[in-house]
Amino acid sequence: MSVPGVVEEWIFNIRYPVAVGYVVNLLPTAAYILTIVALLACAQGLHRASPAWSAVVVALALGSRLLGSAMMAGISWELGSDHPAAWHTALLAAGLAGLAPAAWLYRRGDPEAVGPVGGRARRVRLIVIGALAVLVPVLLELLTMQGMASLLGTTWYTLYRHKDAYGDAIGVVALVAVTVLALIAGRWSLAGALTASVAQVAAVLPVTVAFGALAADDPLRLLAAASGVALGALVAGVRWRVPVATALAVLTALILFIAYDATTGDPEKLAAQHVAVPSVLILVLCAAVGGAVTGATAPALAAQGALPAVLGPLVGVLAVGALQAIQAIQATQVTDEFQIVSQDDVIPAAILFLVAGLAISGLGLARLLTARNAERKHAGQIRRESAAAERDRLGRSIHDGVLQVLALVQREGPGLGRQGNELAALAGEQEVALRSMLASEATAARTAPERTATTADLVGPLRGLAAPTVEVATPAQAVELPSAVASEVVAAVRAALDNVRRHAGADARAWILLEEERDGVRVTVRDDGIGFPPERPAEAAEAGRLGIAQSMRGRIADCGGTTTIDSRPGQGSEVEFWIPRAPQGRR
Repeated sequence: MSVPGVVEEWIFNIRYPVAVGYVVNLLPTAAYILTIVALLACAQGLHRASPAWSAVVVALALGSRLLGSAMMAGISWELGSDHPAAWHTALLAAGLAGLAPAAWLYRRGDPEAVGPVGGRARRVRLIVIGALAVLVPVLLELLTMQGMASLLGTTWYTLYRHKDAYGDAIGVVALVAVTVLALIAGRWSLAGALTASVAQVAAVLPVTVAFGALAADDPLRLLAAASGVALGALVAGVRWRVPVATALAVLTALILFIAYDATTGDPEKLAAQHVAVPSVLILVLCAAVGGAVTGATAPALAAQGALPAVLGPLVGVLAVGALQAIQAIQATQVTDEFQIVSQDDVIPAAILFLVAGLAISGLGLARLLTARNAERKHAGQIRRESAAAERDRLGRSIHDGVLQVLALVQREGPGLGRQGNELAALAGEQEVALRSMLASEATAARTAPERTATTADLVGPLRGLAAPTVEVATPAQAVELPSAVASEVVAAVRAALDNVRRHAGADARAWILLEEERDGVRVTVRDDGIGFPPERPAEAAEAGRLGIAQSMRGRIADCGGTTTIDSRPGQGSEVEFWIPRAPQGRR
């Protein structure tokens, strides 16, 4: 889609028919929108394997727009590149070079991609919402001043006299329309869209001044923008991305307040006097916050499968609408060299950075509370299942032992005289009471909703094994297996942990890793204990100690899986269980 535009840059005298020229002019914009959505879809696909890399891709995709502005268009033609056609051609060639192997490798689709939760209906709803968000600016572009006057219930002449009100109205209508679409997409989509758009708008405003101050220094401007994008991606990729992004947003707001005071309320002095160091600092921090905050929203949105639709069309239109509304309110000033926004826009930008920091903190806290609530529900389900299993086990023991004895006493007691009759009657009463109790317990277990599921989630039971000396790492989403298989896997992991406690040493630590693969599930139990020789398990089995053979290998083999044990003296031990999706019986 970008090829016609690049060709037109090299060949300046191409004359198209009107209809063809309109399409050629529209293609670069459409290509950019689809590219952003495609990059965000890649980030969505990475979420299951690596949430950190997913957030990094988001930060790079959206944060690099500032780098593109510095390389290409900038704020005016003087801030653009001297060779835009060469840049466009090089970027297009790089994209096509990457497209060829990608199209071959993934010609049948990406098996790791994760779609929206909620099934086909939610997927279609998000696609429709994203398409409608793209159409909002197109429809507003077709809205004439007369149509806007009718919409606002005023006259055309009033809007003509107050053209700023017309631009402000366009921005507000876009904001309201896209906010409604985000609300329809869901509460997580709304929160993520508002947070990311506030960060994007806040980053754009002071960058205008920084670009103006660095207009005469292309390498420094490009280096500062690239450094900011890289810093934002780095923050998005760390584990504590939410608090770090919040701190970065607050720091940037403080820097802007300091710059405003240091220039006696006139930040335009930075541009007019071409002050490099503060301008570079502002450019780096603004680009970093724009990418870091947006990347920090990615895990919450990716968990819902809404990342491409929300951070693409919704955030894009929200940011553009907000900028148009702000610029309609704030007067602009044009100098002989460049156009910059009013000095009053630096303070609103600082306030928006504080709002962005507060918003991403709230979003992170909400996600943390949601995850903990889900973990509590899983833990409660595990406790209920464990209690039911214990009742079943005790019930079998009572049935095979105590009830048989009571029945024997009841049958043989009358032959022992008067005391025997009393003992037989008492045994009969106790047998009836015990059978009634077992029957009621069994009925409760059968009717409990948690016992009706045919599949079970491994994440909750394995997380329940965490302890001060045991760390558990699992995917964020559920990893389901048939209930019977899941219980055997958890039992095998418990047996492996028991071996660690008994044989690895008093100070040994253990780690449990759960991985979901295309055709199975892999669970690894590793410790840093004293280890043992490789021949030890075979010697234990020959000596009649069957803990490993039965508690671990036997259980996993019954599920159709395999068990691999790797240990060396002084190097700890590693036990790996692999279970196929469709158990094939004992092999």
